[in-house]
Amino acid sequence: MSSDTRRPSKEPASGIWAMSSDDLMFWLDDKIEWAFDLVNARRFIKPVRNLFTWSYRESPWILHFGIMCCALEMAAAGGPRFDMERFGIIGRSTPRQCDVLIVNGPVSRKLAPRLIRLYEQMAEPKFVIAMGECAISGGPFWESYNVVEGVDKVIPVDIYIPGCPARPEAMLDGFLKLREKIKKERDYKVHVR
Repeated sequence: MSSDTRRPSKEPASGIWAMSSDDLMFWLDDKIEWAFDLVNARRFIKPVRNLFTWSYRESPWILHFGIMCCALEMAAAGGPRFDMERFGIIGRSTPRQCDVLIVNGPVSRKLAPRLIRLYEQMAEPKFVIAMGECAISGGPFWESYNVVEGVDKVIPVDIYIPGCPARPEAMLDGFLKLREKIKKERDYKVHVR
């Protein structure tokens, strides 16, 4: 039995390794905490957290949700002239690996649940960039019966990049602003890719 009074530590019975998942998590938590105290590992946590914060700030993995003409400007940003990879911006094909969701084009009411699903599949910390007037406010389609008047009505948006279509330079500037935002707010939960 552990001397810790927070919760009873349930040691597995000798020879019997069947236990519920909750009991296993409590048992592992006690053992990990004991190991941390043994080697005084808490002093290493802050530098490691700073390293992870630096890594996802300097190399965001993006999921491009391109609907209309701004998607072409996004492709131009990945070309040799603007070369967004020199800033560490790398496109991925699955939301589970991405840090940043870039939405451009008008979001229809029929498309909104799928966008929410993609956003929910992303790991924390996650950021959203609304690129272009259609994503920011609905653009020329804002009075349409089936267009949502801005992505921020559906999911939270961190950075807005204006333009119709938004230029690749504006997109790169938006990523630099996102870096500054991440640098100022260090309390994001860090995940390991």
